[in-house]
Amino acid sequence: MTSINEQPIPAARPVIGEDEIEAAVRVLRCGRVVQGPEVAAFEEGFSRLVDDRHCVAVNSGTSALHLLLLALGIGPGDEVIVPSFSFAASANAVRLVGADVVFADIEPGSFGLDPAAVEAAITPRTAAIMPVHLYGHPAAMDKLMPIADKHRLAVVEDACQAHAAALNGTPVGAFGAGGTFSFYPTKNMHSLEGGMVTTADAELARTLRLLRNQGMEQRYANEIVGANMRMTDVSAAVGRVQLGKVEAWTEQRRANAAYLDAHITAPAVTTPPVAEGARHVYHQYTVRISGDRDAAMAKLTEAGIGNAVYYPTPIHRLKPYWEPDQKAGRTWDLPETERAAAEVVSLPVHPSLTEGDLERIVAAVNSLGENL
Repeated sequence: MTSINEQPIPAARPVIGEDEIEAAVRVLRCGRVVQGPEVAAFEEGFSRLVDDRHCVAVNSGTSALHLLLLALGIGPGDEVIVPSFSFAASANAVRLVGADVVFADIEPGSFGLDPAAVEAAITPRTAAIMPVHLYGHPAAMDKLMPIADKHRLAVVEDACQAHAAALNGTPVGAFGAGGTFSFYPTKNMHSLEGGMVTTADAELARTLRLLRNQGMEQRYANEIVGANMRMTDVSAAVGRVQLGKVEAWTEQRRANAAYLDAHITAPAVTTPPVAEGARHVYHQYTVRISGDRDAAMAKLTEAGIGNAVYYPTPIHRLKPYWEPDQKAGRTWDLPETERAAAEVVSLPVHPSLTEGDLERIVAAVNSLGENL
């Protein structure tokens, strides 16, 4: 039980400091507040995280996924292979462009798409593969990219939880036709709200810029049908401040995770493995609980340790996907997805944790014992 002098340790803690506030106020005072010089500077700065790819800022991570699929020409009649163990936005973006979602199972360690399951899911209608770098661990891009190349499929990276993650030295967002990032407040860095698309293709980047701005590059000279998915300069200014801090925050997350790895010994708890060559950036520190997960979470909460399940219901079991599949007589065989959804719990790992916080987390987890 939390003592009277101990505050609960939140599962996540967004950072909005004086630097962020001053940056936002500076933009508000200047009067140029939508897709102006701050957005351009943020795009240029973020490019350094993704091997100098073109970067196109938008108003959310979901918009980034949506616009990238549109820019690639993916739509009705196409299929996109997506993990069901992810946030619904991954699949929603596919549905929003009119394409069909095909779910494939995940690897038990990384929680990313299983390459063998992806290969088995490819049909003549498959247009793209969407690896999700879940919790900040890169998906198996070294195996997924050859599959995509063999079948001439686009790779759309959902890197919304994985700023600065990498595999064998290549940053996520720099593997496929395009990558997408989210700057929601609980992410490893944020811009209050926002997203980014990354691509090595200059023409694709231009199409993305048109799509986010009503199809215009020059005012009132609409070239294509577009939408309003612009980022504000206020958001970009906050993002630029956070961009200067994300590397230090990432190393702190990794250090916190290393401490938890070394000190969690409860038999019922499996700490997150890291694939060879992977740079895990620990958007979440996600363990597996064998036994009564609800009881374990209740004990952690009583001890003042924030915890959460991401994600308790796989996407294929959510109503917008489950009901159409049931009507069509379609079922999915996703045993690793189902197991993960039943076992995972995310613990605090954010860079605001103190040494005392880490000790409290370890003590609470180790007190779970083996009989849950």
